[in-house]
Amino acid sequence: MGSYCNESYAEFLDSLKAAGVVIRNESEVRERLAESQRWRSAFMTLAANGRTIGIEFSVDNNSAPTAVQRIMAAHAFPAEKEAAFLAQLTADR
Repeated sequence: MGSYCNESYAEFLDSLKAAGVVIRNESEVRERLAESQRWRSAFMTLAANGRTIGIEFSVDNNSAPTAVQRIMAAHAFPAEKEAAFLAQLTADR
């Protein structure tokens, strides 16, 4: 991964998908993050509250939580945000 300043939301989402994260309504996620100057905050808001507008993040059987954690760290997410997102991904729905 590159430096903090060079990371984009598109690279982040592509990395999550490569790690086995499934993004329902991905086009809406990408559109909303593209419109935001603070895409990390916007992502966390969508991850926490996006279900009301059809956005949901889940994991496939090949996903490794450590891979997702590494991706979030590489994209400068604070540890507490990593933990919150991982907890949401692994929670039974």
